Amino acid sequence: MGPRLPSMLKDAGLTAFVAAALGIFIVGFRTYDVSGKGLTFDYQFTDLAIAVATIFVGRLGLLLAAEGLRWPALVLGAVLGGIGAGPLALPSDFLHWFMALGGLLIIGRALWPWARQRMSTAQHSRRGLLLGRAGAKWFGWILIAGAVALPFAPFADQKTMDLSVLILTYIMLGWGLNIVVGLAGLLDLGYVAFYAVGAYTYALLSTELGLGFWIILPLAGMMAASFGILLGFPVLRLRGDYLAIVTLGFGEIIRLVLINWVDLTHGPDGIRSIPGPTLFGAVFAETAPAGHQTFSEMMGLPFSANQRLIFLYYIILVLALATNLFTQRLRRLPVGRAWEALREDETACRALGINPTSTKLTAFAIGAMFAGIAGSFFAAKQRFISPESFVFIESAIILAIVVLGGMGSQIGVVLASVLLIGLPEWFRELGSYRMLAFGLAMVLIMVFRPRGLISHREPSLRLHPVRPGGDG
Repeated sequence: MGPRLPSMLKDAGLTAFVAAALGIFIVGFRTYDVSGKGLTFDYQFTDLAIAVATIFVGRLGLLLAAEGLRWPALVLGAVLGGIGAGPLALPSDFLHWFMALGGLLIIGRALWPWARQRMSTAQHSRRGLLLGRAGAKWFGWILIAGAVALPFAPFADQKTMDLSVLILTYIMLGWGLNIVVGLAGLLDLGYVAFYAVGAYTYALLSTELGLGFWIILPLAGMMAASFGILLGFPVLRLRGDYLAIVTLGFGEIIRLVLINWVDLTHGPDGIRSIPGPTLFGAVFAETAPAGHQTFSEMMGLPFSANQRLIFLYYIILVLALATNLFTQRLRRLPVGRAWEALREDETACRALGINPTSTKLTAFAIGAMFAGIAGSFFAAKQRFISPESFVFIESAIILAIVVLGGMGSQIGVVLASVLLIGLPEWFRELGSYRMLAFGLAMVLIMVFRPRGLISHREPSLRLHPVRPGGDG
C-alpha cells in the first residue's frame, strides 16, 4: 500500500479538483429573483466543499478497493455512509443522500470481488445452474403477476398508472430493438423512425378513414415492417459504425419528412383529436359520441378518469408480453439462431450457408414491426402526435435500455426500462439535483455491471452430452 498511496491520493485529488471546477457553476452559485432588485446571486460554497470532499474520499475508497485493500476501503465507506445517514446536520438533505450513497458505493465495490467469486462458484456447479434457471423462470412469473395486479394496489393512483404505461411502452420498444441489436448484432440508431411510422399510420387512418384501434394495430405493424425492409436493403453491406451512421440518417430523414410533408402529416402542428381504443365499442370518456356508449354506462359503474388509464395499461401489458413470447419463440427457430450466429461472425455465417441478406432483413422487419405497434398505441394514448415526439434522443434512450439491461436479455430490458424511465420521476423531489442523482445511479450500474444488468443469457439451443452406452 505504501508505494501506491501517493498515487492514489493524487488521483483522488485530481478527481475532486475536476468535480469542483465543474460543480462551482452548478452547485456553487444560484440565482433568485428579489422584488425590486432583479436577479441576485446566492452562494453555496459550503455545499460544494462538502460534496467535493465526499468525492475525494469516495474516489480514494474505490481505488483502495480496486487494489484489493478491502478492509481500509470498508472503513472509509462505513465512515462516509455513517456521516451521511447519521444525526450530523448538513446544509441540505441532498448532501445526506450523496454521502450515504458514496459510502454504500465504496462498501459495495470492496465486497464485489468476493461476492462475484462466490456467485461464480455456485453458478458453475450443476445445482447452481438448475437453481439459476428455475430462479429466472420464477422471477419472470413474479414480475408478470405483479404487473397484472398493479392497478389494484393501494398506491396505484393516476400518476403511478401513467408512469407504468410509459415504462411498459419502453419495455416493448426495448424488446423490439433487442432483436436487431441484441440478437442480430446490428447497431440501429434510427429505431424511433419505425415508432413514428406506426404512430402516424394510426393517426391518419383513424382520423381520415375512421378505422378503429384494433383494425389499425396490425396494419401499423406491417407498415413499419415494410419501412424496416426499406432500411435493410441499403445497409446489407455495412457493419459497425457505418451501419450506425446510416440508420441514424434514416431516422432523421423520417422526422424531416414528417415536418415538411404538411399536406399529409400536418407538419410541425401535428395531428390532434386522435380517437382512443374502445372496448366492444364502448369509449372511455365521460360522454359518448352519438351512437356509442361509455364504458361506465356499459358496466354500470360511476365514471372515473383512472378507468381509461387502467384499460390502456392492460393493452400495453398484453402487447409487451406478446412481443416477449414471440421473440422467445423466434430465438428457438432457425431464424433466431441465424441472428445470433450473424451477431458473432458474419463471415462464418456465409461459410455455413446462412444467407446474411435475408437474416438482416428479417431482423430489421420484425424489430420495426413491434416498434410500429408500440407507436400506434402511443398515438391512441396521447390523442396528439407531432414530429417533436420522435427525435433522436428517443432512439438513444431505447438503445441505452437494451445495452444497460444486457445485450439479448429480455428481463434485463425490463429492469433497465424501470431504471431509465422510472428513476427521473422518482428523483423529481430532489429538484435541481434530480439529473445528478440519475447520472450517479447510471455510473453505479456501469461500475458494477459493465456488461449490463443481466449479462448472462441462456443459450437458444443446448447440446446434451452423449452418455456412455446410451442412445444419445
